[in-house]
Amino acid sequence: MSTSSPINRRLTKKIHVGDVAIGGDAPISVQSMTNTDTCDVAATVAQIERCVDAGADLMRVSTPTMESVAAFAEIRKRVNIPLIADVHFDHKIALAVAEAGADCLRINPGNIGSDAKVREVVACARHHNIPIRIGVNAGSLEKDIQRKYSEPTGEAMLESAMRHIDILERLNFDQYKVSVKASNVFLTMDAYRLLSAQIDNPLHLGVTEAGVYRTGTVKSAIALGGLLLEGIGDTMRISLAAEPEEEIKIGFDILKSLNIRSNGVNFIACPSCSRQEFDVIKVMTALEARLEDIREPMDLSVIGCKVNGPGEAKEADIGIVGAAPKSLVYRMGQKSHLIDTKDLVDEIESMVRARAEELEKARENEILRVKG
Repeated sequence: MSTSSPINRRLTKKIHVGDVAIGGDAPISVQSMTNTDTCDVAATVAQIERCVDAGADLMRVSTPTMESVAAFAEIRKRVNIPLIADVHFDHKIALAVAEAGADCLRINPGNIGSDAKVREVVACARHHNIPIRIGVNAGSLEKDIQRKYSEPTGEAMLESAMRHIDILERLNFDQYKVSVKASNVFLTMDAYRLLSAQIDNPLHLGVTEAGVYRTGTVKSAIALGGLLLEGIGDTMRISLAAEPEEEIKIGFDILKSLNIRSNGVNFIACPSCSRQEFDVIKVMTALEARLEDIREPMDLSVIGCKVNGPGEAKEADIGIVGAAPKSLVYRMGQKSHLIDTKDLVDEIESMVRARAEELEKARENEILRVKG
């Protein structure tokens, strides 16, 4: 029984990437980026579909060449999720991929050449009604900004971002979102705080080059979690040296932990100790793998003994209090029945899937009711 988040989100301008709203009162969206060769259409589509299965709202695809733009057009036909085209320097690629069906362009207007080229890209984005994401990274600041500040700072990243923003604003183009990413937690947070005080367009959160799965997850959770607690952020990517679907899962886990957004089962489990009446780690590992496909939000509490079990179980949609030979099941805060402890994984999976069906039907009925 998840509670609402006490966080007061900073109100930003709402834009749209395809049919996904970003900013304003829209849910914070979770995205990732493909790491396949874009020209390998089948592999890229398969990777996008795995991310969609994990709950992705948006996907970014790199288009460094005209050949990759042709592949992007085919990928666009095969998937139903909004696609962001990642473009660097070449304005002709930006124009071509917008024509090929991109839902957003990730391109820094100050890096694509003359004013005429910038105007051409902005006019194309306006024509196709697609936004632009400005992406500032601490490791690739403009040379004059590097000389001015000597090292990456929050102020340096803010100056770079505002330089690109000013270009779009002078062209009366306000359909943009901005990121100011660094690999350092404190620098990332400083840059986003400074930027959020200057603009009201949506912010794309991320710690760039965060690292391998475990350490990158920790860095991202600290930096993005801290910003989200302050109400900063409208969309996010967890940048890991891992498969992109893992980035999606971690992103939603961060949002779930803050009661901002739910996506599937919120697992509550004890760390296990000598009081446990069953192998908690083994059971939870199996359940996490089996229930990855569940998208309806619910809390599942699995506690290995009766010390903390009842209290946690009463707060969950489904709660298990471990005992041998039978464990006690709670449903929606009330004692329900006993199940054989040796059959916990199968029994819990069955209950979770039944609860997911109930929630799905209730949601569908509410939609029908609202539509009248």
